[in-house]
Amino acid sequence: MRLNPFNASNINVRSSGGGRIPGGKAGGLGCGTIVLAALGYFVFGLDPMQTAGTIESVQQGSQQAGPATTDAQIVCSASEYATEACNALDSLNSTWGRTFEEQGFAANFRQPVLHLFSAGVSTECGSGSSAMGPFYCPADETIYIDTSFYDELARMANNSGDFARYYVLAHEYGHHIQTLTGVSGQIRSAQQQSPGDSNALQVLMELQADCYAGVWAGKNRNLIEPGDIEEGMQAASAIGDDRLTGGRVSEENFTHGTSQQRSQALRFGMQGDDRACDAITRVG
Repeated sequence: MRLNPFNASNINVRSSGGGRIPGGKAGGLGCGTIVLAALGYFVFGLDPMQTAGTIESVQQGSQQAGPATTDAQIVCSASEYATEACNALDSLNSTWGRTFEEQGFAANFRQPVLHLFSAGVSTECGSGSSAMGPFYCPADETIYIDTSFYDELARMANNSGDFARYYVLAHEYGHHIQTLTGVSGQIRSAQQQSPGDSNALQVLMELQADCYAGVWAGKNRNLIEPGDIEEGMQAASAIGDDRLTGGRVSEENFTHGTSQQRSQALRFGMQGDDRACDAITRVG
């Protein structure tokens, strides 16, 4: 995807590392770590891809981040992955800011912060760790990513294309949109009122975030290159609940949707109509 270079004045970023520069390509989590993190949600209520609210119990001894760096030029120049993430963040900010303005809700739009970290990180939702994968914290409106996840994603999805990585960030940005529109709060309220439906409701929220990721791509279709859509579909399929858990978890305990559901939601969003995604999470 041919994204324009980021404008440092248009993005809010910070980085923190526990012994290495965050955003580097070196390292990687290992497939076993990713799968165990996914299973941690299903068994203990820990979410590897969205909220950091209850993940303290799975990261005892994780390396704590040092002082955060907020200079966008420094953060975004730390590695190829960091630069890609900043380019995508700038595009996402522009796309969604314009969308809110066109629909008469410009005053409701706020840009999220992108925080690149390694090992462990403290958030307003609790402590986070690399093992949980990328996540969004609504309390501080921040997207947290240890970009070593991207190397693992490339192995899981069997492709190393940039659009797969953009999809991950766009999905987390979708959770930010849900915070701004109030959908996140509505889902949380519905989960509290009907605990038995909690997982099913969580799936809907994740699928809408996938749909929003597709909307961003659809609204920037002129920047899409041959193979990008296939890369996105492969990435969405690779992190479906059924694929991540290898059949060890029953469907009623899924929280992000099957590989088919996630790739379908992403493709649906690529039509470019964010309002069509609203039907996914309509409750009450």
